[in-house]
Amino acid sequence: MKKRIYSILKGTFLVSDDAFKNWRMILFISVLAIIMIASSHSADKKVHEIARLNNEVKELRSEMIDARGKLMDLKKETSVEIKMKDKGLAISEIPPTKIKVKSQK
Repeated sequence: MKKRIYSILKGTFLVSDDAFKNWRMILFISVLAIIMIASSHSADKKVHEIARLNNEVKELRSEMIDARGKLMDLKKETSVEIKMKDKGLAISEIPPTKIKVKSQK
């Protein structure tokens, strides 16, 4: 047991006669570690992108609600009347009348 630990610490298991098996395993584990790190970075990027997009959606939603409120104010009869007074137009005092047309057959 002690001899194996010294062998690992000194690195003699990498230069011995059957070292090819060990190198293959070390390379395989290294490739797996690199793939795992790359996958983790990719997942982190996606999480940050999702958080950024969620914030953007919240901002756009509040902007839409604000614009909808402004539109409702602009559609009110009083605000339309004020804007038309500036152009010289006023609300008619006479109510509209309905015209009926009889068809000739």
